[in-house]
Amino acid sequence: MRKSFVSLFVVALVFSCGSAWGVEPPEGFVALFNGKDLSGWKGCQRDFRPYALLEMSDEQREAFYAKNEAEFQKRWTIENEELVNDGNGPYASTEKFYKDFELLLEYKTVPLADSGVYLRGTPQVQIWDTRKEGGKWGIGADKGSGALWNNKDNARFPLVHADKPFGEWNSMRIILKGNIVNVWLNGKQTVKDTPMEYLWDRSKPLPAEGPIQLQTHGGEIRWRNIFIKEL
Repeated sequence: MRKSFVSLFVVALVFSCGSAWGVEPPEGFVALFNGKDLSGWKGCQRDFRPYALLEMSDEQREAFYAKNEAEFQKRWTIENEELVNDGNGPYASTEKFYKDFELLLEYKTVPLADSGVYLRGTPQVQIWDTRKEGGKWGIGADKGSGALWNNKDNARFPLVHADKPFGEWNSMRIILKGNIVNVWLNGKQTVKDTPMEYLWDRSKPLPAEGPIQLQTHGGEIRWRNIFIKEL
């Protein structure tokens, strides 16, 4: 119990400090984004199925990423140690593939935007405009961000609405073990012990490994303090 409390305290401290942490990860974590450039990230075709990525050789994967490089560099920029996407272009995809992990990040977006975090290349921990004016209440935006919206057979909506108002940074903590996901948004648990489904073929299991991906979906979104700990 004490270990769990200490872990939550450290996570809360990281995000309360915001950009003052720069790209220095908390103990046990490594930074996925260095605050300076796109090192460690590649542009991946939108919704490219992760099993196909896994089947590629290193040379084939490098050639695949190369096709997206110019657009990736155009659409993803660095400002004030923030990773900024204009809402278009390929997804930002980690070069490294991950199995089980704990992921910490912060994001800030704008009205009408829609985005998400892909786990092992699979959609997604949902991020969107949760206001009525956002136009997506009919498909669940009123319930909030931070859940597995692409699930069908398992829970897909957040346990609580935890989004902050536009203009403020949101903190997210994601733990993936096997196919089981737990998510906290701004310190509130939005997903608890929920299986994540493989969207494109629900008869298949979630890939055993794959990239972390940041989705582009029509509106500017900013990311910072992106840290991961392999489990």
